[in-house]
Amino acid sequence: MANIGFIGLGIMGAPMAVNLIKGGHTLYAYTRGETPKSVTEAGARVCADSAEVARQADIIITMVPDTPHVEDALFGENGVAAGLSKGKIVVDMSSISPVATKDFAKRINALGCEYLDAPVSGGEVGAKAASLTIMVGGSTTAFETVKPLFELMGKNITLVGGNGDGQITKVANQIIVALTIEAVGEALVLAAKAGADPAKVRQALMGGFANSRILEVHGERMVKRTFDPGFRIELHQKDLNLALTTGRQLGVSLPNTATAQELFNACTAHGGAGWDHSAMVRALEKMANFEIGR
Repeated sequence: MANIGFIGLGIMGAPMAVNLIKGGHTLYAYTRGETPKSVTEAGARVCADSAEVARQADIIITMVPDTPHVEDALFGENGVAAGLSKGKIVVDMSSISPVATKDFAKRINALGCEYLDAPVSGGEVGAKAASLTIMVGGSTTAFETVKPLFELMGKNITLVGGNGDGQITKVANQIIVALTIEAVGEALVLAAKAGADPAKVRQALMGGFANSRILEVHGERMVKRTFDPGFRIELHQKDLNLALTTGRQLGVSLPNTATAQELFNACTAHGGAGWDHSAMVRALEKMANFEIGR
């Protein structure tokens, strides 16, 4: 059994940390604010800061909202870097900039430690069920060392390539998810306004080539009007901003990604930053002057 560090115990991080403890590992935890009761009751050892986590653990996992938060957790005052010693492994499971990730990896490598970027997909449900998809960038040696931990948190685990490749895979994932939410929303708004029962339309489509997890899960949210997150719109906005920024850096046009981002922006303008991302349909409904649930 290993000594594991976990930094960032939010809606995703807390259940991921609990699953590591259930796997028999000793877990040293730190988060801004109060440590969730679920984590302390599972037996985590709460640390004063990220540096203490790094001193106590052999493998240190970060799971925080955005690129600046990762940089602060790693290199800020009392950050992970201050507590590292040679041979340890840092694993960032946040969804952040692929370009920044490569820089963070070089800085951690310079301290004699390995670095993996391992963003996840599957949301809170996947985090609790230990069924996350995990997309990893880094060395094969570090990946094989950490893989047993990944298997306690996820099911579909892939070493994509070198540092940064895990993050670019997550960016690609978020593009596909956003565009599929938009497609399902358009289809259900159209069907409902034409007079069809959107619940039955969804049920019929799930038996054909248009079926997807988005249609199954988020289509149901749209029909039942259950927009509590889940995965918040503001977080998906962050991910699409990473996609659009990376696209500009590489000279790649992402026109439909930009459209999806504008629909999220419209939701946020109506107070929906904290809605589940399936609520993108509300922006489409505004333009159609019609709600699916009407």
